[in-house]
Amino acid sequence: MTSEPASLPAEIIEYIRECMARENGESYLIPVLQRIQKQFGYLAKEHMNQVSQLMQIPAVKVTGVATFYHFFSFIPKGEIRITICMGTACFVRGADKVLAKLSELLAIAPGQTTPDGKFSLECARCLGACALAPIVLVNDRVYGNVLPADVPKILKEYGFEKPVQPKPVKQS
Repeated sequence: MTSEPASLPAEIIEYIRECMARENGESYLIPVLQRIQKQFGYLAKEHMNQVSQLMQIPAVKVTGVATFYHFFSFIPKGEIRITICMGTACFVRGADKVLAKLSELLAIAPGQTTPDGKFSLECARCLGACALAPIVLVNDRVYGNVLPADVPKILKEYGFEKPVQPKPVKQS
């Protein structure tokens, strides 16, 4: 059973009130959602409903805006967010192989979070540093010219240790 997300903190409620006091206050919907995601790591349905009520915007519109933009997430992300660029330059230089290695070691697919909540794996269309292709972004740190062989070392910097697989016992 997952716990319900906490209601919006006072500082976000105050920010919403400040926005609504301005002309066209509802136009601050995206910055409000960004603050919530920064605080909680994702947008919970409860949070979007609170935004709807506080900003007097229909819930369907809040949800519509949030689902339109790919940078909003509706599931909790890991403490360490790993994003691999799958743009043309990165893909041509082996990003798919780097992604496969990340998925193998973390035992998750893109869009998932490890069961311990530590790592999330995401793909991006372009991270805008094509000269460094392929690129892996770990939180705010950019790793360029990444090869599949570099992945274990990068993950180790963030405390990842691949579980040791028991060796099969020979039957005689």
